[in-house]
Amino acid sequence: MTDRLQALIRHQTELKACRRCPDMQPPPVVGQPVLSPVLLLGQAPGEKEPQLQRPFAWTAGKTLFQWLAGIGLDEPQVRSRVYMAAVCRCFPGKKPRGGDRVPNLQEVANCRRWLKRECELLEPRLLIPVGKLAIAQYLPVQRLTEVIGRRHRVDCFGREVDCIPLPHPSGASTWHRTSPGKELLAQALGLIADHPAWRSLCE
Repeated sequence: MTDRLQALIRHQTELKACRRCPDMQPPPVVGQPVLSPVLLLGQAPGEKEPQLQRPFAWTAGKTLFQWLAGIGLDEPQVRSRVYMAAVCRCFPGKKPRGGDRVPNLQEVANCRRWLKRECELLEPRLLIPVGKLAIAQYLPVQRLTEVIGRRHRVDCFGREVDCIPLPHPSGASTWHRTSPGKELLAQALGLIADHPAWRSLCE
């Protein structure tokens, strides 16, 4: 086991013990400790993920993995070859009127140190933020149509990295199933498929 992998495993052990945010519902959810050139960044776990202890483990995940299977990697391959993280690692809880609560700015700030350390350890070459909250950590975004379907160069804690955003694969959203979102999603997946970092995982 390499020193870098040992450091990543220690990092995840520390992360799982985090209880900094009183309104979040632990435990934190982490992906496999894989030293990958690709970092996939979600928004926050849903209600089922803390019990199942893996990111994108429910309905939205099925859609996401269908997208990625279309460009070369099925779900087990993605989980074992792509580092999966999130803006916030604990389930935020439900909104009073239904749906998951959006993490507040303090909760996002509290979790940011975990992502910073992961970026330092992984030095990713490709960042895939999924959903508006994740995209907004790296790009100004008012409308998804402004950012989806393009490759961007972004600052990732002091390093320039390629960033190809994806819409959130939520079943409640029609964005990725109707024009122009459907076509922009296809463009984004094509850009990911052509990226050298992604291609290296498919070999």
